Amino acid sequence: MATIVLVHGLWSDGSIWAAVMSELRAMGHQPVAAQLSLESMADDVASVRRTLATVPGPVLLAGWSYGGAVIGEAAIGVSNVCALAYIAAFAPAEGESVSGLSRKYPGSLIPDHVVVAGDYSYMARDHFGEVLAADAPADLIALAAATQKFVRIGVDRVKVGRPAWLDLPTFYLVASGDEAVPPMLQREMAERMGASVTEMASSHAPLLSHPREVAEFLDSACDGVGFRGR
Repeated sequence: MATIVLVHGLWSDGSIWAAVMSELRAMGHQPVAAQLSLESMADDVASVRRTLATVPGPVLLAGWSYGGAVIGEAAIGVSNVCALAYIAAFAPAEGESVSGLSRKYPGSLIPDHVVVAGDYSYMARDHFGEVLAADAPADLIALAAATQKFVRIGVDRVKVGRPAWLDLPTFYLVASGDEAVPPMLQREMAERMGASVTEMASSHAPLLSHPREVAEFLDSACDGVGFRGR
């Protein structure tokens, strides 16, 4: 089966993939979750590349939310990455930033509930589920809210270079009930990438609410690029 490297988003850490990783392991895949510092885009890209250097190929590199911007940078020049998967994720083109894309369409609840604490931000814990994971079990929402990582202000303002999705097979999972990243933006990004698109009736965090379906999406992406049996 395939090695699948998973990259989390803002206000989270690698543990948010836990249920998805369990499903992937049951399918025979080898999932590994990268840990981002959320201190700078450059540090996060470097962290993913360090993780990629420790696993065998072929690799499906998957990003959720802000993690999509990170994988587009991290996969450049890394030969064992053979495909990219985006889950309700940002996919900026050259010269774009996550924050710039996030303002393109109205509807996100993030500005209403993000809290600034000095040079960092966090998601208001009592609104975490409403914004990011309204359809997830309450205990998982509470755990994700309580363990979220603080994000340095400005990490999402970095304009990216030429993204790897221009050169690699790409798959996109649109969360049609997303209250954080408007589904219209997700569909637009997926279309311009030429991605193979799957839609799911989910909040922004299907990792928590629909882990089996997310694992199936990633498994299907592996099939789509011929990873199975290698």
